[in-house]
Amino acid sequence: MSTTETAPLLTPNFVDSETIAWEQVGEGVKRKVLSYDKNLMMVRVAFETGGVGALHQHPHIQMSLIESGVFEIEIEGVKNILKAGDVFYVHSNLIHGAVCKEKGVLVDVFNPMREDFV
Repeated sequence: MSTTETAPLLTPNFVDSETIAWEQVGEGVKRKVLSYDKNLMMVRVAFETGGVGALHQHPHIQMSLIESGVFEIEIEGVKNILKAGDVFYVHSNLIHGAVCKEKGVLVDVFNPMREDFV
């Protein structure tokens, strides 16, 4: 393919997010798994104001981008207010959660992939 050609969407290398359905995962919280293999997973999580990602832990390493909105993120008892463009990192097995202060979206990346999400 030349550098001027447009590749078809929905190939292993390109994902059209609009074709992936949202999954309701809690009151005011929904997610869509964008792409993954056994080593890595990317997930978009949309929150309504007041939506809660309850405190939890998992063996996966997680890095999250605040795509939009404002969130109170808690990691191991430490809370911080993050806004669009900010990032947080959660090492394996740390207790963490989120409270949405202003409607927004997180983009989560996990290593390895979250088998419980598929």
